[in-house]
Amino acid sequence: MPQDPLIDAALAARSMAYAPYSRFTVGTALRTTDGATYAGCNVENAAYPEGTCAEAGAIAAMVLAGGRRIAELVVAGGGSAPCAPCGGCRQKLREFAGPEMVIHIVDAAGQTLLRTSLAELLPHSFGPDNLAR
Repeated sequence: MPQDPLIDAALAARSMAYAPYSRFTVGTALRTTDGATYAGCNVENAAYPEGTCAEAGAIAAMVLAGGRRIAELVVAGGGSAPCAPCGGCRQKLREFAGPEMVIHIVDAAGQTLLRTSLAELLPHSFGPDNLAR
């Protein structure tokens, strides 16, 4: 059954995750406001907590390519519980997305476990628009 290309990209990223310690693999794919897609996976490190989350990898790929605004995000984890972005990643996402950004959290088969917004995950957020420029 064909999936949404953004879900497929998140699942493909998850398959490349480097998680030899926790064995908890995560993949993320984001779509920018201009339609480009970027993916990332979690990368663990023996020196905890020096690993990186999948969301951070996808954001870094987007920024490297010149992207600056996220329109939509998919997070693919394992198990039956939704794998929501950690607190640090929620703030990283807020730097490049507004509270209305839609986040789809899927399982290892690509089935949606939760559809939410950044505002629901990070209420009363502080972002770039809070700073006088």
